[in-house]
Amino acid sequence: MGRTPGVFTLTLNPAIDHSIGLSQLLPGGLNRVVWEKTTAGGKGVNVAAFLADLGCRVTAGGLLGADNADLFQRLFLERGIGDVFVRLPGRTRVNLKLIDEHSQTVTEINFPGQPVATEHLGELQRTIDAQLAGHAFCIVSGSLPAGVPVDYYAGLIARLTTAGRRVLLDSSGQPLRCAIVARPWAIKPNHAELEELVGRPLPDRAALSAAARAIVEQGVHQVIVSLGRHGALFVSAKRCLHAKPPAVAVRTTVGAGDALVAGFIAGCLRGLDDDACARLAIAVAGGVLGEPGARLPGEAAIEALMARVELSQVASGG
Repeated sequence: MGRTPGVFTLTLNPAIDHSIGLSQLLPGGLNRVVWEKTTAGGKGVNVAAFLADLGCRVTAGGLLGADNADLFQRLFLERGIGDVFVRLPGRTRVNLKLIDEHSQTVTEINFPGQPVATEHLGELQRTIDAQLAGHAFCIVSGSLPAGVPVDYYAGLIARLTTAGRRVLLDSSGQPLRCAIVARPWAIKPNHAELEELVGRPLPDRAALSAAARAIVEQGVHQVIVSLGRHGALFVSAKRCLHAKPPAVAVRTTVGAGDALVAGFIAGCLRGLDDDACARLAIAVAGGVLGEPGARLPGEAAIEALMARVELSQVASGG
């Protein structure tokens, strides 16, 4: 696949993901490991890796512990990803992913990130400013570590938008709620995160669509609601599109949401229409389900998955 224009991904709270495969998770009992894999992770890091697989020119930045950065550095070198992470004293956190192959569920144990000092945020802002000229899209992903103000994303998005960049935000909770007022170009909540954002249950596709449309009316161009095995909703001022994925063998769902973001942005960079962007996003998300670690199958496999994605319109009001 040819190289496409630049994307900058930002991850303030990266993690080393230790994925542990179990034939079946037995809480309170003895669990024997079937397989394990350790990868450089964090939502924006995953997005960068998938974008690189899709032929995009991508630069990854954020905050990274200097003492165990080797795994990240190898990933960036192998995938041809630009590395402008600010190194912090200490170690990047390690998160555990317990993958139950019987139920196809993932139990996550996420550690907090190390606290961030004011001078590190200043260095990070200078790094971000230096990257603006070469990147059309900015993907801002994940949680905020201790020491970072809850409205940090809101201020960042306002600056990036003023500079003419399209910002996709994938976060949750209070950081997402604060950031909406800055009108990011797109957001990608999952079902539970959208319910948390609007403060009420959203029991069906009609309710999800209505909630997403209300956010679009506040000035967000695109709301992508990831729905797990049910695919995703792509909601804009023009329409609400439901993309249903094909049935695939699932070994792990870790990173599927990040792959969805990468596929959507890659489609935008290629100049694809709305339908094709949705198909590519769902196909890329489906492509990571068979193997842990941020890596996609080949182009032919992605195209085959795209052809099997089912699209349908969701009417206004349900």
